[in-house]
Amino acid sequence: MLFFGALVIVILLVTEFFYRPPKPAQPQPSDQTPAAGSAAKPATPATKPADLPAEARRAAEEVETVIENDLYRITFTNRGARVKSWILKKFTDDHGKPLDLVNPLAAPTVGYPMSLWTYDEGLRNKLNDALYVADIQGGSANGNVRSAPATLTFEYSDQQSTVRKRLKFDHSYVVEVEVSASNGGSTLQAFPAWPGGFGDQTVAGSYLQAHVVYQTSDKIERLDPKHVSGGNTLHGPLYWAGATDQYFAALFLPENPDTAALVTLQQNITVPRNRNKPDPKEVDHVPVQGAAVGDASGTTRERLFVGPKTLEVLSSVRAANGSDLSGAVDFGFFGIFARWLFLSLNWIHDHLHVDWGWAIVILTVLINAALLPMRISSMKMSLKMQRIQPQMDDIKKKYEKYSLRDPRRQEMQKEIWDLQKREGVNMLGGCLPMLLQLPFLWAFYAMLSNAIELRHAHWLWIRDLSAPDPYHLLPLATIVTMMGLQQMTPQAGMDPAQRRMMNVMMPIMFGWFTWTVASGLALYWTIGNVVFVLQQAVMNRTALGREIREMQAKRARKKGK
Repeated sequence: MLFFGALVIVILLVTEFFYRPPKPAQPQPSDQTPAAGSAAKPATPATKPADLPAEARRAAEEVETVIENDLYRITFTNRGARVKSWILKKFTDDHGKPLDLVNPLAAPTVGYPMSLWTYDEGLRNKLNDALYVADIQGGSANGNVRSAPATLTFEYSDQQSTVRKRLKFDHSYVVEVEVSASNGGSTLQAFPAWPGGFGDQTVAGSYLQAHVVYQTSDKIERLDPKHVSGGNTLHGPLYWAGATDQYFAALFLPENPDTAALVTLQQNITVPRNRNKPDPKEVDHVPVQGAAVGDASGTTRERLFVGPKTLEVLSSVRAANGSDLSGAVDFGFFGIFARWLFLSLNWIHDHLHVDWGWAIVILTVLINAALLPMRISSMKMSLKMQRIQPQMDDIKKKYEKYSLRDPRRQEMQKEIWDLQKREGVNMLGGCLPMLLQLPFLWAFYAMLSNAIELRHAHWLWIRDLSAPDPYHLLPLATIVTMMGLQQMTPQAGMDPAQRRMMNVMMPIMFGWFTWTVASGLALYWTIGNVVFVLQQAVMNRTALGREIREMQAKRARKKGK
């Protein structure tokens, strides 16, 4: 052991004597010149272009800078030149406080807004942890708070890497962004990112409603968590691209769509099931969606929209090709109906000066009034079906001795078809009103799921029309009203046992459906059932309604014998 200890000491001494650390390499001037519009003022070192400085540029300590206007209050840190807080003043969180769009659970793990994405993970971590030199111009100052319009510039440089971020703020939700970066004297692809979801994502389900959205040419693509690959690159033309959740969006609008690139980001994190009372044993593993968008050919120049997914606001922001951002709201397959329903709902709310709950009630009554002629037509078709039902039973009895595969069964179908044709019976006529309701129901679901106007909107005992009914009164009302409606509605040709089963199972199914959906949708369905019950009660007292019910009762008595 003494021998080996002496040997180690000798090796260390010899190494120290013969080894001389190499002199640091002198930085070579870049052969590139700043792009037009990106040259900074040479008056002070803080505004020297970031791709050319020969000296190191880094801050001594971490400092914060706050930019605000009437819509937002953004807190920047010079560590990584990132956003620590992005508060929307016109929106609140679940506790009634101003909503911060920076996700406090995801951001420390997956990254803060305006961090830079590079394909080299080590370099990415270095640039997002470095202390940048901050310089702010314009706006009125109140301590470290600066009001818009203002321009904030961050610069960092060492002997290897150089980065310059420039952000320009006005009175809208849009921020102008310019980023130039180099590494080892070569242009570096460093894309501004929104990697960490949104601050209104408080439960596991809200993470699953997030998407990466982008518009290429005239097509809008939406990638849900199942179809997002972290670090995957999509190339232009990209007119706008970014991350969205149910109600908010962070969308980049490249100045040059043809050379723009989108990097899709996704990483799993652990969130408590009860955010108010976290329990390490009660957690969910959820995917966090994000996006980084920049110019693949060099300096990135783009605009960044961060705000609510309201049609009015999104329609006012236009990309380089003239298209707006309204496509970020996904109204689904029946988008035409959903958009029309929302515009109608918005008109009722604004012009009749009622809250959103009563606006839903009024719109539901109007829709069902418009469908009333079809319901009357359905009753007439039901009457015709009742009248020919004995003849149809005779035809079926005539062929019941033949198996289902027997070719003569086709003759039975032809006889029934000819009978219905002679009597003017259309089997689809009775189903048409229900089929026409499905687009409205689906459109209402899509509209209420995306209408941020209903977020935290109150109605009677409900504090949020975009969330499930806290006391489940509407789902219970749905079950009761549907059972009453099933009992009151003539159901031609249905076996009594089958009828009884449908009268119970269908209301329970819809009650279960409305149990967890937005209470606004449950309100629509419940009010629709109430209107149906009133309409059916009136129609049952007409001559047509009495005839149908008498025929149905007569047929039931006949089968009971």
